[in-house]
Amino acid sequence: MLVSTGHEDPTADLVIAELNRRRVPVLRFDPGRDFPGAAVLAARTRQGGWSGTLSMGSRTAELHAVRALYHRRPSMFEPADEGQDARFAVQENRRGLGGVLGALPGCLYLSHPQAIARAEYKPAQLATALGLGLLVPETLITNDPAQAEEFCDQWPAIYKPLHAGAYWVNGEPAGIWAARVGPGEIDDAVERSAHLFQAAVPKVADVRAVVVGNQTFCARITAPPGVLDWRAEYRDLRYEPTDCPTDVRSALAAFVQDFGLKFGAFDFAVTADGAWWFLECNPNGQWAWLEEAAGLPITAAIADVLENGECPT
Repeated sequence: MLVSTGHEDPTADLVIAELNRRRVPVLRFDPGRDFPGAAVLAARTRQGGWSGTLSMGSRTAELHAVRALYHRRPSMFEPADEGQDARFAVQENRRGLGGVLGALPGCLYLSHPQAIARAEYKPAQLATALGLGLLVPETLITNDPAQAEEFCDQWPAIYKPLHAGAYWVNGEPAGIWAARVGPGEIDDAVERSAHLFQAAVPKVADVRAVVVGNQTFCARITAPPGVLDWRAEYRDLRYEPTDCPTDVRSALAAFVQDFGLKFGAFDFAVTADGAWWFLECNPNGQWAWLEEAAGLPITAAIADVLENGECPT
């Protein structure tokens, strides 16, 4: 079994420890840091798919025998310098190693890298959620200040980024959280990029729903009054396991199937009448802290999928 993730990934560590406990052989590597270098690829075409080896030091995986690949959060391929040769090498590494790993015969992917990449686009997420009957807040994506001002005048609105990428402030990593925005705060800076504005849901709580194979685990998250984005207040949150409404569970199963995923971390806003409003899906989202906080056996469920192909029913 292969685990593709960063050198420091406590979430993947939990799954690897569980697989080790089950005596499932695991080769862990980080494509962006280990290849080329510590990781050595020798792949050959054969009838039925790729054969050959991927090695890390003294450990070697036979490509044709890889039963599963856990694609967590590997480092991106980065050029060694600004030169043309370095940029060329990065693309060759990505399409060579990445291409082989994405075409292993008979391999179960949790999830396939290309499926994860497609599912990261929020416009596709929102359109799919609407098509599946989920409640979705009124949303505008624009680079037109006039449209943004009109939207924020029509609704109590929030702004949030379309991608949770790395952002640095004074040399330190920082998150860009969802924030309330009024029409008077809109200016010409909106023209510089696409912006996502959304009608604010009058929520009383949030839910993170984690889909693993054919199972769904839900934690209700209660933040202090007035907190819009619970991720900004981890120290003051309360967690409890909660049941997933049948219609929402069915929609989530269809959602991951539509995107070709085996895993998805979904965020919902819950209103006083018990309605669940879809906000987004992170196809490789975090979940480890919920195991202890809400008593959700997600590690075992992921190990079940990787070892057996599906969660037990």
